[in-house]
Amino acid sequence: MAVRVRALGAVAAALALLLAGCSDSGDGDSRGRITLRFQSLAWQKESVDANKELVKEWNATHPDVKVEYVQGSWSSVHDQLLTSFEGGEAPDIIHDASDDLADFAYGGYLADLGELLPQRLKSDIPQASWDTSTFGGKVYGVPFLQEPRVLIANAKWLKESGVRIPTPEKPWSWPEFRSVTKELTQGKGKFGVAWPLKEPVSATLNLSLSTGGKLFHRRADGKAEIRFEAADEVMPRTVHDQVDVDKSASGATLGMGGSDTLPGFFGGKYAMVPLGFSYRQQIVQQAPEGFDWQVLPAPAGADGLAQGVSPQTLSVAEDSPHKKEAARFIDFFLRPANMVRLARGDWMLPTGKEALKDPALRTKKDDWATGTALARHLRPAPAQSVRGYPEWMDKIATPALQEYYSGAIGMDELRERLVEDGNLVLKRYQR
Repeated sequence: MAVRVRALGAVAAALALLLAGCSDSGDGDSRGRITLRFQSLAWQKESVDANKELVKEWNATHPDVKVEYVQGSWSSVHDQLLTSFEGGEAPDIIHDASDDLADFAYGGYLADLGELLPQRLKSDIPQASWDTSTFGGKVYGVPFLQEPRVLIANAKWLKESGVRIPTPEKPWSWPEFRSVTKELTQGKGKFGVAWPLKEPVSATLNLSLSTGGKLFHRRADGKAEIRFEAADEVMPRTVHDQVDVDKSASGATLGMGGSDTLPGFFGGKYAMVPLGFSYRQQIVQQAPEGFDWQVLPAPAGADGLAQGVSPQTLSVAEDSPHKKEAARFIDFFLRPANMVRLARGDWMLPTGKEALKDPALRTKKDDWATGTALARHLRPAPAQSVRGYPEWMDKIATPALQEYYSGAIGMDELRERLVEDGNLVLKRYQR
């Protein structure tokens, strides 16, 4: 009997340890405190610091709901999340981008946040931003940071040339932009503009919204189809002609990423480089002393300064047992003052209307005011909710646009490949 009692005691002790281990898995601890895992993709020091500080502030004021900061990476987030979803190990709160959400939303991995978020947060973020993370009428992410494409210019070069300097109120048109880059080109390896188009699809689609180009259209039956119309031609034709006709754009930069063009920009090879708004941070950190630069709005078309964006988002895993608490943390994390801190940390724009009013985001220093003036023109990226878009982008659009911009193919062949080959890809996803 004594042996049996000792054996039962050992089993009970082992079971107690097992249960204690389970209580630390993220659901809660022995005192009833909930632990939420928040996977952040912040990577710049200022941004990481802002994220961690907000988590610390939450934990100091919410003793019953602890948030654990988990560092993720933009370079591997899609595959990492897919593995964690399928393995039942997904973080409760997920930092991602709106153009990465569709497959997860349709796959049932993300929670519908429609009834979980407070009215304050819903009304503070414009509907155009909510549209980037809404699929089938359900909200799968809270868009909170966004980045317009702008022209970063050598201010001294522009001033000495005498060209008209555009403003958000009076931007260049696409034809004027082409004309200006010809005027700025000085020969001997000095170009009016450098287009870093290693990944050409996003830039082409998003900037084409200004001319009314949409490329992706919804039929009456709700299915998506690709049509390459006159409005879709303006932006890519401008780039093509700058490179191959006017010689006002450097063909050598077409295969570069944005950061790759900065040494040449600082060295006086290019008067302007179209880049994301957050590149200002690299310029501040890396530009030689005395280098004078400024932010200009991207060219405007029939639809003004409209351009597509894919905001950063916060989502909640469908498998999380504490969705309400996760939504409460998101509400805290995205209070207007906190959204300003996050925006400044990432050198991007907040989506929140109250945060955009903050004087810190409207300064002439580092041209924050120019970016803030563009916020109301930002729209969902054209292919946000199109299933099959990643395959179309990788296999069809990227090589076709690269060949077109380099002059290897003409507009007719570009259209044929984007539309005919592209619709075959979409058809497989919409059966």
